[in-house]
Amino acid sequence: QVQLVESGGGLVQPGGSLRLSCAASGSTDSIVDMGWYRQAPGKQRELVGESINGGRLNYGDSVKGRFTISRDTAKNMVYLQMNSLKPEDTAVYYCTARTRIGSNSWYLYWGQGTQVTVSS
Repeated sequence: QVQLVESGGGLVQPGGSLRLSCAASGSTDSIVDMGWYRQAPGKQRELVGESINGGRLNYGDSVKGRFTISRDTAKNMVYLQMNSLKPEDTAVYYCTARTRIGSNSWYLYWGQGTQVTVSS
């Protein structure tokens, strides 16, 4: 079992920056990658980005060039640095961790989410 706790959300003006953190605990040895999703009002949940164990980074098209994911595997932490924020970035941001639970089985854990509001 893995537990995920996000922090760092809040209110920021357009053009500002915000840094989100996510701490994983529990069976962290089974985590193979961590990342971030978000869900804006009236929209479906979408991928923000993810950090794979091999160092590969994947970002959604809407955040490329503005958001950066970093991961500290020793501390079981993943971060999301958000720059040049837009009102369209307003959403609940969720931390995720993918774990291996068998020879060919996987499970995706979700945090409770942290609210990010971009408004003047």
